[in-house]
Amino acid sequence: MEAQVAATAKAAFYHLRLIRQLAAFLERNNLATVIHTMVTSRLDYCNALYMELPLSQTQRLQLVQNAAARLLMGLSVRDHIQPVLRTLHWLSTAYRIRFKNARWCWSEEHKALRDTDGERRSHREYREKRNITFHDNGTVSFLEYRHYHFEEDMSNGTESDYVLIPNLLVMGASVILENAIAPVRIAVSTAFSLFKQKAFLNRTVGEVLWGYEDPLVKFLNNIVPGLVPYGDKFGILVDFNNTHSGRFTINTGAADISKIHMVDNWNGLKKVSYWRSDQCNQINGTSGEIWPPFMTPSTPLEFYSPDFCRSMSMHYKESGEFQGVPIYRYGVSKTLFANGTEYPPNEGFCPCRQSGIQNMSSCRLNVPLFLSQPHFYNGDPQLLETVDGLHPSAEKHDLYLEMQPLIGVPMNVSVKLQLSLFVKRVPLIVQTGRINPVVLPLLWFEEHGVIDEGLINQFYGLIVLVPTLLEYLPYGVIGFGALLLMAMGILWLRNKGDLQAKALQTVDPQAIRQPDLTSAPLLQKDLSPNIHENNNRNRAL
Repeated sequence: MEAQVAATAKAAFYHLRLIRQLAAFLERNNLATVIHTMVTSRLDYCNALYMELPLSQTQRLQLVQNAAARLLMGLSVRDHIQPVLRTLHWLSTAYRIRFKNARWCWSEEHKALRDTDGERRSHREYREKRNITFHDNGTVSFLEYRHYHFEEDMSNGTESDYVLIPNLLVMGASVILENAIAPVRIAVSTAFSLFKQKAFLNRTVGEVLWGYEDPLVKFLNNIVPGLVPYGDKFGILVDFNNTHSGRFTINTGAADISKIHMVDNWNGLKKVSYWRSDQCNQINGTSGEIWPPFMTPSTPLEFYSPDFCRSMSMHYKESGEFQGVPIYRYGVSKTLFANGTEYPPNEGFCPCRQSGIQNMSSCRLNVPLFLSQPHFYNGDPQLLETVDGLHPSAEKHDLYLEMQPLIGVPMNVSVKLQLSLFVKRVPLIVQTGRINPVVLPLLWFEEHGVIDEGLINQFYGLIVLVPTLLEYLPYGVIGFGALLLMAMGILWLRNKGDLQAKALQTVDPQAIRQPDLTSAPLLQKDLSPNIHENNNRNRAL
């Protein structure tokens, strides 16, 4: 690098000598154009490579800039150079190098925010319940382990792609220590410098998500064991993969079906202690897998999430169908992440900033992390003004859950949330530079799940077809009975006619004889008057 600096300085001084011969014939504006074209452009070319160079090497480039400024202003070498540079609004060479590098980082950071919104890394989640224990009080306990496997076919990027993100260790620790005494902040800044920690990191997606070995983390854990959990690795989701979310104890519903899967306690706790109010610390609802059956539109969906250290509630939006099965569609209201000013019950989640983001620092090692909907959807518009590339929309960034109300089983789920980091300049910690206070998005994720097709067919048969058949079965039975009666009537009438015709065909009139009354002498006296009367009637006819 020393040879590169020497060659650049030599070429620049050569052109300055040539320009000096023409200076008397050029106006100042034209002279400035020539100097920028032939000299200062050489100082700016690839000057990002000059970062961290010793002062002895960058000073040679500063001499070139001083000579160019004096030539432009028509001054001698005896004149002080600093007022001249301020008049021309030229940064000194050292600051010029830093400014260009900082501007490049800024543009790349915002480019990443704009261009990576459409990029996604898909992982398939496998859940396994272990240590299942049934209790005498109608509850069951278990540990649910989660395993994530990268699905390359469903992604438009890989875990080996590099991304530029804020350094959580540097920026998070700086905000935590902003009120510490000056010697502590100086010592922290010195430690960052010794371990070459900067405000931004260029790491792969896999390292950012699942952790990477950091020498500073290892050093801190050697001094104070357990100061930074999860070993010597540091990452956003380092504690998610191949781990469990705590011991849940839930109701089995054997005694009361309306309490099935409702959380009795989590890690032995009836409520947590992360927040500042009892209402915010309550553990409500289920563990987020199954809800009690026979739901109505007025029934809220409540569940406790250990990952977010709080209970959440979803409300009925509309009715519909999912592959022919009737469902209730649930969503969240704007008050979910509202601050205490707009929604007083959320005061327990404070200290708060703008509405639409929740401070997670109290359950995340005091790191200033904030939870929200993606692109600050339903958040304060001020959040959008400080970060470029955000375009919130209900279609892309709202979360929903489609429930089958009769059995309390989710059919289609899409949970979308965003994790952001609050960054700012902290005096005496030089790594924070001059960063203005901003809630900077780190990533947003969507957890999407659809019930198995085989179960959908079973639910369709049990919930749709069987009730429909039972509803119309009485009418079918009545109709079938009417048809049977009609058929029986027709057959009876037909058989009756056939019998009568057959009887007429088989009777012989000559075979009919008068009864022999002589064989019944006792009846002859009584019947004879009637016989004579009938004979008289026949003669009259």
